[in-house]
Amino acid sequence: MSAVLRNNVRLLGPENAAAPAIVFAHGFGCDQNMWRFVAPRFAGQHRVVLFDHVGAGGSDLKAFDPQRYSTLGGYADDLLELLHELDLHGVVFVGHSVAAMMGLLAANAEPDRFSGLVLVGPSPRYIDDEGYYGGFSANEIDELLESLDSNYLGWSSAMAPVIMGNADRPELGEELTNSFCRTDPAIARQFAEVTFRSDNRADLGKVSVPTLILQCSEDVIAPREVGAYCNANIPGSTLVVLDATGHCPNLSAPEETFAAISGFLRTG
Repeated sequence: MSAVLRNNVRLLGPENAAAPAIVFAHGFGCDQNMWRFVAPRFAGQHRVVLFDHVGAGGSDLKAFDPQRYSTLGGYADDLLELLHELDLHGVVFVGHSVAAMMGLLAANAEPDRFSGLVLVGPSPRYIDDEGYYGGFSANEIDELLESLDSNYLGWSSAMAPVIMGNADRPELGEELTNSFCRTDPAIARQFAEVTFRSDNRADLGKVSVPTLILQCSEDVIAPREVGAYCNANIPGSTLVVLDATGHCPNLSAPEETFAAISGFLRTG
C-alpha cells in the first residue's frame, strides 16, 4: 500500500517551496490534529507534511502489524517510506514525545533526507537506570501498563490530564482524553509498551544533523533532566526550555512552540 494512504498524509503549502519541507509527527495516543495550531503557520513558505502513525487517527488500521511495530524502528521505517514516496530530501522533522526518537532513528539511518531535527519533549528512555534519571521506576511502568490492560478508558481519563498539565485549562486535558479514547485499546497497549520500554540512549550520539530540543519547564513525562541529557549527548544540539508546562506545548503553548521552531529554521 502507498505510504501516503497508509499514514493518512496531508500536505500543506507550496509544492515547490524553496525552503525545506517540514514534517510533523505526533506522539502516543494522538494524531496529526495535535499540530493544528502550529503546522499551518509554516505553510506560507514551506511544504508541510502531516501524517498519522499506523494505528492512530485516520491511518489504515489494517496495516498495523504487531511485529513491524514491536520497536520504534518500524515507525522510523514508515517515516522513511513517506519521504521516499514524496521524494523529499533535506526535510526538517518535528517530532513530539515518542515521535522524537522515531525521527532521530530515521535521520541516523538516512541523514541525507534530513536537514534538521526538532525534538519536542523527547525521552530516549523513560525508566530510571544506574546514573540515568528517566522519570519513572521500572515498577511504575509495570503498573502503568497493567492499568492499561485492565481499564484503558479509565486509564485515559485519569492520565491524560496529568500528561497535559495546565490544570487551570481543563479543556486541554479533555481533548487529550478524547484522543486517547479514540485509539484502539489493543494498538494503544502495544504502542505504550514499545514507548515506555524503549531505550535509545545509544542512538543520541549518532545524530549528524542540526538538532533543537524543546523542553517544557515542567513535564511529568519528560523531566528537565531528560532534556538536559539529550542535549549533552546529541552532538551540537541546542536546548530551549519553554515557559510552557505539561507535555504538549503544541496544544498548550502554540505561539511559543512556533516561535522556537521558527528561530531554529532561521539559524539552522
